[in-house]
Amino acid sequence: MRFRIVPDLGVEHASAVEIDFYHDVPILVQRKEPLEYMHNRLIKRFGDVALSLLIILLIFPWLFPILILGVKMSGKGPVFFKQKRTGLKDGDFSIYKFRSMTVNSEADQTQAVAGDARSTPFGRFIRKHNLDELPQFFNVLKGEMSVVGPRPHMLAHTEKYTALIDKYMVRHFTQPGITGLAQVSGLRGETRTTKEMEERVKTDVYYIENWSVLLDVKIVLLTVWNTITGRD
Repeated sequence: MRFRIVPDLGVEHASAVEIDFYHDVPILVQRKEPLEYMHNRLIKRFGDVALSLLIILLIFPWLFPILILGVKMSGKGPVFFKQKRTGLKDGDFSIYKFRSMTVNSEADQTQAVAGDARSTPFGRFIRKHNLDELPQFFNVLKGEMSVVGPRPHMLAHTEKYTALIDKYMVRHFTQPGITGLAQVSGLRGETRTTKEMEERVKTDVYYIENWSVLLDVKIVLLTVWNTITGRD
């Protein structure tokens, strides 16, 4: 006969912790998020690379020339917009997008808003259908981003909201994404109030704590649907 002892841990929500050992001493540790495990990170990375290569090889050759022509005809300025964003573990990297606005001095401080006067007509179209984000598949191949994850914010916004929102930096525990749970849940675009940003952060943290392959697939499919329909 084998005996098992069920200890009274003295904490609420005991499912959120697990028992580990420091030498011979049992200790309670917070249960790891799914992406803390190496095999899950490898699965996610394999999916990122496979999907990115598929899109780059099958879609970019015919769509990129159309988008480049559209951006060039929309006004003076570079075809691609490059900006520093906050990434994994509070590091920064350069994100790439198709330029959707006229060249302006506020790009690194002021987020885009509905009816933004800086947006070009073609820029509004590609933003509505998420086409401006396509160059970020190269960021994914470089290992700076994932296809799915919390959207990376401007450095100025990271500095601002770190001081205003509890657990804001938790969203940087995983790689930022081209799309994310917050975006397909209607929390994309302009954030007019701190409360709206809190809701986005809460959704990002939920994603990190509950990641699964099926959740990523669901988010990708919803993003494709929103891209086709042009959902705001």
